[in-house]
This record gives sequence, C-alpha cells and structure tokens, in this order.
Amino acid sequence: MIALANVTKNFGSRRAVDDLTLTVPRGEIFGLLGHNGAGKSTAIGMMLGQVWPTSGAVKVCGHDVTTQRTRALEKVGAIFEAPAFYDYLSGWRNLEILSHYTAPTPKERIREVVDWVGLTGREKSKVKTYSHGMRARLALAQALLPRPDLLILDEPGSGLDPEGIAEMRQTIVRLHRELGLTILLSSHLLGEVEQLCSRIAVLNQGRKVFEGSLEETKRRNQWVRLRVNDFPLAAKVLTEARLISNQRDGHHVALVEGVDTDAVVRKLVEQGVGVFEVVREAETLESFYLSLMNQNRAEKK
Repeated sequence: MIALANVTKNFGSRRAVDDLTLTVPRGEIFGLLGHNGAGKSTAIGMMLGQVWPTSGAVKVCGHDVTTQRTRALEKVGAIFEAPAFYDYLSGWRNLEILSHYTAPTPKERIREVVDWVGLTGREKSKVKTYSHGMRARLALAQALLPRPDLLILDEPGSGLDPEGIAEMRQTIVRLHRELGLTILLSSHLLGEVEQLCSRIAVLNQGRKVFEGSLEETKRRNQWVRLRVNDFPLAAKVLTEARLISNQRDGHHVALVEGVDTDAVVRKLVEQGVGVFEVVREAETLESFYLSLMNQNRAEKK
C-alpha cells in the first residue's frame, strides 16, 4: 500500500529524511516510531503529497504521489498534524463541509462515520463544546469519509486521557478487523503501538534504524535483571567475555544470542562479583526502542 524507495528530503541545509526505504503491505497495522525531529512527520507529509521529496520515489496505493497525486490518494484517509475545525459549527456540519473538499458525501455516509467513531448523540453539538477526545473522534470521522482502503494516523492518541486512548485503540482495531483497512500509525505511545501493530519501523535523525515485526523486537535483546554487589564491574566482565550486547539503568543487561543465565553467573563468580539474583525479563517495545536509541548514540561517538 505504501512504498518509499531511497527517499531524501532536504529543507535548505538540513536533511530531514535521509535515504529512506520503507514498505507497508496491504492489511497491516504498521507503526512508525521515532523521537521528535526524527523525520516521521516529514515522511508522512511526503506520503500525503504535502511535502515534495528531494529525491527518491513515493508510491501510495500503487501510484507515484509526485506525478499521480489524485489517483494515489483517492482511497486514503488521514489525520495529519492538528486537524482544524469550525468551532462555531456542529460536528455534523464540519463533516459536510470537509467532505466537499474531495467529493460531495451523502448524509448516509456521514451518519455511518459518526456511528463508527462513537459521536452519535453529539454530532449536532457545536465543536466548541467537544472534549479533546471528541475532537479526536471527529478527526477520525473526517478521515473515514472517502471510504479509504488506507488510513494514515499521525499521533491519533495525542493529548487523550487513558480512557480516550483506550477508546481510540478499540476503534482502530475495529476498523482494521471489520473494514479490512491498512493502517499506518505514528505514535509516541509505545504501549499502544505494541498492542496494535504487527510491524514497525524506527527513524532516528532521518534514517531508518530498524524495520521488522514486533516478534523480532522481542527476540532482538534477551534482557536479564542483575542484582550484584558491583554492577559496573559485572557489566565490564560480561562485555569483555562477549556474553552481553547492551546494558541499561544499572540493573539490566542484554544477553548475546545463544547465551544462557548459567554462563553469566559462572563468569561473574569466577571474577569475584557477588551475585544475588539473575532474572530473565520479557523484552517490551519500550525497552527495545530505548536500547536501539542508546546503541545508535554509542555508534555515533
């Protein structure tokens, strides 16, 4: 559904996206991750034809966005940056107006999207009376108006309270399961990405530093929590013995693939490190992401 090939975008002397190749297959919920300024919004802007690439090719739904923008985006719905609404009009009237930017939309379709996002009963209220969560639902309703095959959602949970985040997650799951939508999701809420996405890509300073399945992130690092009398010494011993590939927070180390905890304990005891506890921990997306960022910083030094 989305294919970026060697895409670079420069803003003057600043390179926002650097030789990015990325594929989002049909039928997936795909997560795009990275810190602020990593290039996520620029990449999404190029997918939506709002930012022109300096070089490379951007295809959406099989069409080149730079030469066939209308064809590429006719079955795409998006929440990008902060959606603007007319506060003094109702949610329903806003949807009527927004629908005319593409093609007139029957009232029946507006009713469908209002029901889908859970705004039924409040669609005739003025937008200025909406909570942040209701505005987020209205933005999603607008994205659904053109009956998209592909949804691109840039920070759909931004500013929502825990209840609103859970409701947004449930709606995204329903859209994917019941309508078969392909969804590209950009978010800082790593716990939500972990629950929603089957594959992710991570950007850092405009470059892709990882692309793969959630299962791959769990296999990438085998984290162990160490309780020892001298963690810096333990980390040094295990690194020199090539038993660990990473460490974090003064308590955790990542085992090299194929290494077990018995080997770790033996090496530490041999070197006179007092070992109180060694416990394997499941890799989370958050721990994987932080480890990846730390690794990239270390490589640049």
